[in-house]
Amino acid sequence: MDISTIFGLIVSLTFVVWCILLGGSLMIFVDIPSVVLVCGGTFAVLFIKFSARIILTTINVVKNAFFTKPMNPQAIIEEFVSLSKVARKEGLLALERKQFNDPFMKKGIQFCIDGSEGDFIKRILSTDLANIQDRHVQGQRLLKAIGESAPSFGMIGTLIGLVQMLVNMEDPSQIGPGMATAILTTLYGALIANVIALPINDKLTLRNQEETLTKSMIIEGILGVARGENPRMLEEILKTFLPGKKRVATQQK
Repeated sequence: MDISTIFGLIVSLTFVVWCILLGGSLMIFVDIPSVVLVCGGTFAVLFIKFSARIILTTINVVKNAFFTKPMNPQAIIEEFVSLSKVARKEGLLALERKQFNDPFMKKGIQFCIDGSEGDFIKRILSTDLANIQDRHVQGQRLLKAIGESAPSFGMIGTLIGLVQMLVNMEDPSQIGPGMATAILTTLYGALIANVIALPINDKLTLRNQEETLTKSMIIEGILGVARGENPRMLEEILKTFLPGKKRVATQQK
């Protein structure tokens, strides 16, 4: 579970509620028609922009922002150094005794055990990685669409409320409450976009970058094991994926 995402979401909503309570009752900010317009309208627009399949599969992608922790690149290096030593000493078949938590790594090592050619392994795993990246991009596009549509429906709701208010100008006592209700839809749209959709989109972008890095390392590590690469040389190859500071820190260990 990614604590930072959940922490940020809870704290940001807490500040909003706290500011509301400082100025009065929370219930004056609750308006069911406004919620229905902003949430329902935003959700409906998604079906115009995307297929139902993409919308449904994106739910799993969004979970990455909350429940997926990136693999540790240093742990990947250490794992492949160990695998390389076993493969050179006992042969590739000895890798069958190893247990792998990551399905991507497990699939690639199984190719090695089966004696597949390096070009074949690289082609299959690279295609898998490209498909993973595509799913992440689709999820990011959908969240960005929510971030764009929610404020728009908020503004639409505000305009509707203003029109209704102006039509009933005969009763001045209703102008203040009517204006407040009209503005609430803008508030709801802004909250959905700037507290939920766009921040989660940014976190998914980060997760995509991290997963691309780690899976690229895994592909290179698997190819090195398949080639019978010297463990020390394979370690140096995989270190090239690390940023400069982390590479230096790894060498000092």
